[in-house]
Order: sequence, then structure tokens, then C-alpha cells
Amino acid sequence: MPIKNSREYRNLVILQPIQEQKRIDTDYYVEGYATTFNKPYLLYECDGIKYYEVIDRHALDEADMSDVIMQYDHEGKVLARKSNNTLILETNDNGLFICADLSKSSASKEMYEEINNGLVTRMSWAFTVAEDSYNNETRTRTILKVKKVYDVSTVSIPANQDTEISARSFFNGVIEREKQELLERRQRILKLKLKLEV
Repeated sequence: MPIKNSREYRNLVILQPIQEQKRIDTDYYVEGYATTFNKPYLLYECDGIKYYEVIDRHALDEADMSDVIMQYDHEGKVLARKSNNTLILETNDNGLFICADLSKSSASKEMYEEINNGLVTRMSWAFTVAEDSYNNETRTRTILKVKKVYDVSTVSIPANQDTEISARSFFNGVIEREKQELLERRQRILKLKLKLEV
């Protein structure tokens, strides 16, 4: 799936049907977390070097979440939607909590059955970044502000190409900078050694 408008996609935690303490009155209720806060996770690995990402607790404070949709694999039919109250999004200290009523279409009911039977257990979300920072020592990108959340999706394969593509788009620049800095440092050391030998 191509990247759209610099959207980034992340795989997330388990989505599950819940029978008690539902937030929406429906027999087709699911809930989970679209992302968690302040918990670094491995985002990308290149040549044995690991790069991490963490979502800041306040990254979604000003994000546009006015009409987020829930769909399957970030494309296809809409299963639930915030604007018609079949999708609820709330931030708390743990992360971005979602719950949905999957009773409004045959496609959403089929998705509920797939979730209920353990065939689909993971989620992902699509968003654009407004502000981030990067720590060279820990090789960790921190998402400080999210501009817009587009969708929360059930996903068939947790480690999908969308995550890897968006990770490459950010980390390719970081990796190239680190390689250039290492090359420049080696050149300076070599010049110093040559001066000392003269």
C-alpha cells in the first residue's frame, strides 16, 4: 500500500470483543488501544543497528481526530466512523483507546466475527506527524505532536509493509546522516595521524 500524504502507519496492540463494561450498547462491540504512550518500541533495523520510536503522552492533545474511520488494512470499506458515533477514541495515560460498534453493515459484522474467532487480532493506525525529535545516543524518534489521525484499522498481518515503508522514509535520512558523520570523523582522525607522522 502506498504512503498517502506522508501518512505513517503503525501496528499496534490486540483488538478484542468485550462482553462486560461496554462503552457502546451493541452485540458487535470491540475495543483496544490504537497506540500506547511513553513505551519505546523497535521500529526499524538496518545493518544490525536498531532504531526505536515512542509516542509522547501529549502527542495527541491537539491532533485532528474529527472524523477518524475504522477499516480493514487501511483500505476498503468503512467498518465504523467517529462522526456517526460507531467509533469512540479517547486518550488516557496508557494510550489511544478505541471502541467500536461493528453492527452497521454486513462487512463490519463479518469483521466482528473474524475478531471474535481470533482470526484478526491486531490493529494499526494512520497519522501525520506535526513535531518530532530524535535522540542520536538511543536512536529513538519521539513523536511529540500528531497533526491528524486518519484511521484505526484491523490488520491481517501485524508486521505489514506500511510500517516498514514509513520507517524507511524517516530513518533513511537519519542513517545517511550517521554514516556521513562517521566518515567525516574518520577523515579528521586520518588527517591528525598524518600530521603527527610528519
